[in-house]
Amino acid sequence: MGNRDDFFREVTIRICSSLDIKTALRNAFDYLKLYFPLDTLSLTIHDANISSIRRIANVAADNVDLPDEIIAIPKKLWKQVQAWKPIVPTIISSDRDDFFRILAPFIKLEGNSKIFVPLLIEGKSLGSLILCARGEGRYNARHLGLLATVATPFAIALANALSYEKLLKYRDRLIDDNHFLNKELSTRAGGQIIGEDSGLKNVLDMVQHVAPLNNTVLLLGETGTGKEVIANAIHFASPRKNGPFIKVNCGAIPGSLIDSELFGHEKGAFTGAVDERRGRFERADGGTIFLDEIAELPPPAQVRLLRVLQNREIERVGGNKPIPVDIRVIAATHRNLENMVSENRFREDLWFRLNVFPIIIPPLRQRKGDIPLLARYFVRAKAMELGFALTPAIAPGAMARLVNYDWPGNVRELENLMEREVILHQGGQLMFDALLPGGRKSENTVPKEVSNSPAPLRLDEAMALHLSDVMRVANGRIHGPGGAAELLGINPSTLRWRLDKLGIRHGRSKKTSEPLP
Repeated sequence: MGNRDDFFREVTIRICSSLDIKTALRNAFDYLKLYFPLDTLSLTIHDANISSIRRIANVAADNVDLPDEIIAIPKKLWKQVQAWKPIVPTIISSDRDDFFRILAPFIKLEGNSKIFVPLLIEGKSLGSLILCARGEGRYNARHLGLLATVATPFAIALANALSYEKLLKYRDRLIDDNHFLNKELSTRAGGQIIGEDSGLKNVLDMVQHVAPLNNTVLLLGETGTGKEVIANAIHFASPRKNGPFIKVNCGAIPGSLIDSELFGHEKGAFTGAVDERRGRFERADGGTIFLDEIAELPPPAQVRLLRVLQNREIERVGGNKPIPVDIRVIAATHRNLENMVSENRFREDLWFRLNVFPIIIPPLRQRKGDIPLLARYFVRAKAMELGFALTPAIAPGAMARLVNYDWPGNVRELENLMEREVILHQGGQLMFDALLPGGRKSENTVPKEVSNSPAPLRLDEAMALHLSDVMRVANGRIHGPGGAAELLGINPSTLRWRLDKLGIRHGRSKKTSEPLP
């Protein structure tokens, strides 16, 4: 009994001697050779994903060729392999029964002796330990009894090896995903920005100056001007380009969740907080956080953001200790924050903290020279997405109409218009007859003389006036051909949200066919 105890202890020490399963198996091999005829020692599993016996680790004596790591088994035989589940060490030989006679060529059983040691944890089969020696009849019952004492240490070693293999697979997948995403973002941010030599030249000059620094940047401009593209450019031209770039649309997060989303929460901080959670600021540590629609932040979140900008630290919801964060903040809005401060709708101290380096992005109507380049780029991109063999050309007259249009939705509206036209493309050149002023369906377009009101000073007032005019032209309709959403080139849901936000009634009156004001 003492010899078996010594054997168990020594084998366990060797199989646990290294985190590398092949090294550990080699150490066990050298000791097992003292007790068994042994030429190869293998840890194997039945891999159902590839219908094969797969060797997780495999070691051999000097000058012995190692067998294949994956042993493919025919489908008919694979079911029998899966069904054969001994629970004790077993000697296998080709003359044992028909099953092993058929299996012999695949596992190189002819002329060899083998012991199959099933490896189980809590009754569940993980795989097996295979001992192999050249020549037949090399093993006996004493060998089986000795191996039965060390099945558990080998099972634990195999379980750890499989877990580590899975961990490495997930790690490699995450690394691959990270490389892919970085490549995608770098392509978008690091490639040429359309307009950098013309309409956006001043903006890109400011980006070049501010990118290497660490100060807060505020991007100002109408909806659809490309504020996110400029934020990308700043991040990927900065020393933080290899860190995370976290984007947050402050207007898309419900007010009740914004604190938790931005700053995280501790376990039990509120109903449903079953564990602790990192917020967006913590996830951006070492990189950049882009806060789009910053004007939509509710007052409590504005206070928390001010602390981040002042002290570079956050406090989770339900927490009582500050967490330092190394981040750069880029904020963006289409609203006039200065007016919101005077109306007590935005904190003045936060405004001063954000307005360190403002960059104003001009609307598309002020950079008409970029429209042909943008139009051709979007047509090419949309044609590729839709699987067109050839990219449709834009008719010269249509291009002139594109340039003369005011583009209230800016670059986003232009992109949507290009996509619709490519979808409707029936051959020939793109004319935009049904989609732009001056086409065959110009009666459904918005004339510039719709409103005689004086030009408003505030962006919201201008937008409200324009949307009201478009709703009158569309006879109060939002959806469908000739509807306001089509005329504006935006999603109907987006238009309805914008109308509600600006307090503009929409829909048809039940008492009259006249459009609502």
